Amino acid sequence: MVQGAWNDVLVHADDRIGEGVSAELAVFLRGAVDGRRVKIVPSVCGECDGRLFFVLVNASGAERECSGCGSRAFIADSEEYWNEEAWEDDEPGAAGCPCASEEFEAAVAFSLADDGSVRWVTVGLRCVQDGFSGVYADWKIDYGPADHLLTMV
Repeated sequence: MVQGAWNDVLVHADDRIGEGVSAELAVFLRGAVDGRRVKIVPSVCGECDGRLFFVLVNASGAERECSGCGSRAFIADSEEYWNEEAWEDDEPGAAGCPCASEEFEAAVAFSLADDGSVRWVTVGLRCVQDGFSGVYADWKIDYGPADHLLTMV
């Protein structure tokens, strides 16, 4: 069901990219999700509308802190698994860029099933210092309905 290409990255006709996601991060995330249909949503601070964050990550979750006002929020369903019992050998750590910066633009690519339900969460970060983009966390969603996650970015 691939429709075409955008900056040499294959896209689906029904991919959705939220307003405010930089083109660089959108292209990176689109390429990182193995051709699955996605909705890419930017992280925006609920307190000050800031778009730059310090981020704690592990394999099954992420928590962001607004670099403008310090407000914190979990990404998607991370809060459910954000405890020492669930971490085992994967305690969260600060996301960092190879340039040593820890301040990022953040967005989430939600991979969607054929019925439009969320099946996978991929957290992408783009360094504000040098533009480096990477997937810093991703995990499967094996329950439904999970549409509420689309607003938890």
